Amino acid sequence: MALVNVVNMQILDNPAPFLSPFSFEITFECLQPLSDDLEWKVLYVGSAEDTSHDQVLDEILVGPIPVGINKFILSADPPDIAQIPEGDILGVTVVLVTCSYREKEFVRVGYYVNNEYEEPYDEDVGPPRPLDMTKIRRNVLAEKPRVTRFPIHWGNEEEENSNIMQEEPQQQQSVHSQMLEEAKGMGMLGNMSVGEDVIMDGGMIQ
Repeated sequence: MALVNVVNMQILDNPAPFLSPFSFEITFECLQPLSDDLEWKVLYVGSAEDTSHDQVLDEILVGPIPVGINKFILSADPPDIAQIPEGDILGVTVVLVTCSYREKEFVRVGYYVNNEYEEPYDEDVGPPRPLDMTKIRRNVLAEKPRVTRFPIHWGNEEEENSNIMQEEPQQQQSVHSQMLEEAKGMGMLGNMSVGEDVIMDGGMIQ
């Protein structure tokens, strides 16, 4: 049983200019006292073709964690344009919010992000190059997240040999790759499907 459950996540200041920070209001429930902090991380997928372009926008430790409902705002800088292939700046990508305990990730919330050039341009030619980043608008599809949970050990380190195994890193990393493949296949952002858990009604996890 997970001792920490994310129950609500709001995307603040959305839509927003591409160069503005990301801001997430996160509400989570802690069921039992924890001896260590929680590590929260924001990851931006720079390219569907190459994970080396993924960027950790921010990572923080939150603690000590009281039992009950907790709420905080997680802010992260925008991605570094120099690390994103120019052809991948516009269009659909993914931003992930993850939480780990004792360096083991137990929940990952992925959001589709659509980056659009605000000024009209010839679609056969594309927008002017190099791109003027001040004219790009970022829209996080807050109603269309994918929530993935991973079983981890919450007890003492001596319990690591029990029969609960954490999913392999490759499996965890494949979540955002699968989201991007779905985005390509669906063609229309408004019809994208969600994952095993659904965030509805402004971010409430069910």
